[in-house]
Amino acid sequence: MPELTAHQDTRLNRPSGIRSIQLGDTKVSYVPDGDVRLRPLPLLPDTTDEVWAAHPEYLDANGHLVASVGALLVEHGGRALLIDAGFGPQTYEAPDGPLGVIHGGALPQSLAELGRTPRDIEAVAFTHLHSDHLGWAFRPEFAHTEYLVAEPEWAGRDDLESQEIVERVAALAPRVRTVTDGQEVFPGVTVRITPGHTVGHAEYVITGGGRRLIAFGDAVHSPIQIDRPDWSSAFDHDLAATAGHRRRLVAELAEPGTIGFGIHFADVVFGHVRHDGDGPAWKPLDA
Repeated sequence: MPELTAHQDTRLNRPSGIRSIQLGDTKVSYVPDGDVRLRPLPLLPDTTDEVWAAHPEYLDANGHLVASVGALLVEHGGRALLIDAGFGPQTYEAPDGPLGVIHGGALPQSLAELGRTPRDIEAVAFTHLHSDHLGWAFRPEFAHTEYLVAEPEWAGRDDLESQEIVERVAALAPRVRTVTDGQEVFPGVTVRITPGHTVGHAEYVITGGGRRLIAFGDAVHSPIQIDRPDWSSAFDHDLAATAGHRRRLVAELAEPGTIGFGIHFADVVFGHVRHDGDGPAWKPLDA
C-alpha cells in the first residue's frame, strides 16, 4: 500500500468533522453525528494481525479501527436532501464481534453549523436499513420528513439485524416511499441498487459542475479496502457479491471527474482513487 503523509496518517484514526465540496450549483456536506470503534480482525475476517501491525495508522490507542458516523447533506436551489441519518443520541457497546462501541447525537448541531435545521430536510434517502444509518429517523425532529428506501431493501425489512429494529422500521411505513434503480430522487441525485451489504443496499450518484460524486454507503467500510477490495466486511449480507461490486467501484472511482464519499471513512470521507505504488489507494480530496 502506498505510503501516506503524516497529515493523512493522523486523519485515518480520528472521526471526521464537517467537510463540504461544491459540484457546480450543488453543495454536498458530510454531517457528523458521532463515531464507531470497530474490532479490525472480526470486521475484516480476511485480514491478519500482520496486516494491522503494518498499518497502525488506522487504529486508535485500544487497537480499534476508527470510523465516522453521520449523514450526507445535499443542497441545491434552496432545497435540502439528507442521505442517511446517523446513529442518533445514544451509545451502544458490544462485548465481542466487529462492533466495539458506537455513539451519536451530534447531527442536529452539525446541521446548525451548516445553516440548516431538521425542518429544512425534505427527504432522507437511506443507503440501507441498519441502525447506524437510521438513528435520527426515529426522532421527532424528523417527523415531517419523507423517507426514501430502495424497493428491495424495503421488501426485505423483516430480515433486519434485530427484532427491535424490525418493529421500529415498521413504524416508519407511512412516510416511506420506495425508489428503484436509476431513479432521480433529487435534482442531480440518482439511486443505484447494489445488493451485497444488504439485500437492497443503495448508492447515490450526485452530478454537477462536470463532476460526479458516488456516495457508496457501506459497500466499503474503510479506506484500507480500496487497496484490497476482496476484503469483505463481516456485516455484509453476501461477501462475494460485495467483493465483486467493490472491485468495480474501485475502478469507477479512479475515473476522471469522479469523487467518492465513504460515510465511515474516518476523517477522509471525500476522496479519489489513484493508482500508484503497489495498487489503488484512497486519496483524500483535500489532501
